[in-house]
Amino acid sequence: MKDDGILAITPLASATCKLLPVILSGGAGTRLWPVSREQHPKPFMQLSDGQSLLQKTYQRAIALPGVQQVLTVTNRELLFKTKDELAQINRTNLAAAFILEPFGRNTAPALAAAALWAEQHVGADVTLLVLPADHLITLDEAFAAAVAKACALAEQGKLVTFGIEPTAPETGFGYIETRGNSVTRFIEKPTLDKAAEFLASGNYLWNSGLFCFRVDAVLSELAQHAPSVLESVQACLGASQQLQNAGISLIELQAESFEFAPDISIDYALMENSAHVAVVPCDIGWSDIGSWNALSALQVPDPDGNRLNGQALVHDAQNCYVQGADRVVALVGVRDLIIVDTPDALLVADRHRAQDVKQIAAQLKARGHVAYKLHREVYRPWGTYTVLEEGEHFKIKRIVVKPKHALSLQMHYHRSEHWVVVSGTARVVNGEMDVLIRTNESTYIPAGIRHRLENPGILDLVMIEVQSGAYLGEDDIVRFEDVYGRT
Repeated sequence: MKDDGILAITPLASATCKLLPVILSGGAGTRLWPVSREQHPKPFMQLSDGQSLLQKTYQRAIALPGVQQVLTVTNRELLFKTKDELAQINRTNLAAAFILEPFGRNTAPALAAAALWAEQHVGADVTLLVLPADHLITLDEAFAAAVAKACALAEQGKLVTFGIEPTAPETGFGYIETRGNSVTRFIEKPTLDKAAEFLASGNYLWNSGLFCFRVDAVLSELAQHAPSVLESVQACLGASQQLQNAGISLIELQAESFEFAPDISIDYALMENSAHVAVVPCDIGWSDIGSWNALSALQVPDPDGNRLNGQALVHDAQNCYVQGADRVVALVGVRDLIIVDTPDALLVADRHRAQDVKQIAAQLKARGHVAYKLHREVYRPWGTYTVLEEGEHFKIKRIVVKPKHALSLQMHYHRSEHWVVVSGTARVVNGEMDVLIRTNESTYIPAGIRHRLENPGILDLVMIEVQSGAYLGEDDIVRFEDVYGRT
């Protein structure tokens, strides 16, 4: 390290760097409720161009020079939705790998698992580029240039973070005090006065949550500064099941041993303690999309400062953000509001209190209300189901099964089901029967009978399911066979 804090960056190092992007796709994004929910979190949120944040992250990763594989760390319940999202972007059948967490333990265990996996499958000399799946970067060329600088520093054994050049005294981000490419200290989210001081000094950057380091370097530093993280994850990997087929590598972390991993971020566990941290200052069009205000900032306002989506109408309204679904949303004589309308939940919030939306999600979770976790339309490996109506002792669903996919062979203790095919052809196992049911035909499945639904055709199968019984919870299911490994 030079005395002026400027680290030498060798262009050759970035050119010869073996790069493995690691996408971290977790977290509930509760400040973006009711669109972001626990089983449909922020990475799956679509922007105005129809792409999700996860898809944009993946597309950005595979566009980098020399990338031959992408490793994604996500929750096991989100695997199939994640694979579907990435398949729409991965037109070249790039090799894919997944580490599946049974539950979140923060970023330090996730990255320890990624580094240990990479050491075993790719090599200790590979460089990991850590990309949160729920961030937006709009300047692709600037991003690629910043990655090249980070790779060069990583080849020198540095743990590299990307520092975003601040444009305002933002209190929602952590800060990095810098001297050239050297990090002086990390600072938690400051007060507004402190943030203004940081902006004026010119020596502070926003902490982006993007990282770059070689596998051997990060494992060595974890062993020194966070041995409990490294050792617990090593033990967990040793007890976990690994699968490899058709260009996909998958490891499902064992829940019993993963629970012993400390719940701690990579910033706290490592970056704030290591003597080998470097920073790449950059302007890459970055946003963490951390609130409805951050999302609305991506949209050009009308002359009254309103940003309107869906069937929104305003009269004498100023500085409001509206995201509608299927209904007309009308605003009259109001200002500074956030209104987000979904089929089963409506958010109305003061724009100055956007960070507090997470408190509503927390209340829903504490009450056990399904709206913290699921939308009415729920993604499954085989397709989707949508709850159309429910009441005491009955529930009506619209079920869509993708071509050549099937639900598990299953049974319910407390409910019976009546299936009506709307379009397509269904193959149904109902007790001892194995029959084809076509459009406008139906079948009845009593409680306690083994059954399975399959789409043998080349078009989506659409059907209506009417459930009736004393208990209609989604946990009343016993699986006997399942092609998705959920038995």
